[in-house]
Amino acid sequence: MSDLLRVRIEQYYATAPLLFADAERFGSLRLFVRKTPGAPYYGGPGHAQPTAEMSSAVVAADIARVRARQRELGVPEAFEWLAEAAPTLRARIEAAGLPVEERPLMALDPNHAVDSRPLPHGVTLRVLTSDDPALPAALALPRLAFAEEGTAVGPAGREELSVVADELLVDGTVAAVRPTIRAGHKTLIAALASDGTPLAVGHYHPANETTEIGGIGTLPLARRQGLAAAITAALVNHARDHGVSTVFLAYADDTIARIYARLGFRPAGSTLLIANQPARS
Repeated sequence: MSDLLRVRIEQYYATAPLLFADAERFGSLRLFVRKTPGAPYYGGPGHAQPTAEMSSAVVAADIARVRARQRELGVPEAFEWLAEAAPTLRARIEAAGLPVEERPLMALDPNHAVDSRPLPHGVTLRVLTSDDPALPAALALPRLAFAEEGTAVGPAGREELSVVADELLVDGTVAAVRPTIRAGHKTLIAALASDGTPLAVGHYHPANETTEIGGIGTLPLARRQGLAAAITAALVNHARDHGVSTVFLAYADDTIARIYARLGFRPAGSTLLIANQPARS
């Protein structure tokens, strides 16, 4: 990873959550505390990370104070940070009894053009607005996609998607996301069947000309049609068209990484997070 890319990603990790949260300082650590209920930022805020100027000075007392505050807030005891930015933190987190998992990163060369990908007959791509009728199902889709990891075709389809979408309407998730989309803090792109059902979806949250692409998932019944690649390419090009120059993403599966590699993404270090917790994006 180049020094410039490391700095850009580290700055992104420090600033993007502030679109949705306030930061509380605990010595060498900052904890992002959600401003309002809801889930506009998948997997967070609610996680902690080292401050850039203190990344090598995290002590056990700071970790303990953050964990106590997370328990008080009723959020997971989640930490996430760029491995290269705080190389000694992993050992201190593990010494506190928290298991750490590595999530590799990939990034695009700013000069690498990403061509649009072909879509199956009848499928279209759409940038979703806050009032889009497909929004509830689009927000529900990652739950089904990530429950069945990999790229193999699975049984979950429209019926299961409708059930989860209804749950997100009832629990307030959809209402919480709408203002985030209206404000331009979150962009969702969906691949829609001819009847308007989302078959694949992904999102990005831009900050300071940088963004992490995330939440890319395909409805298990609709896999093996190139939809994830089409969504990723569309997100990249939409972000670039709106002033983003640095685009990166995290992945958990080598099979998925090969999809990103075919689009031009290359290895770019790794992020570390507490095991059994979802990545921020």
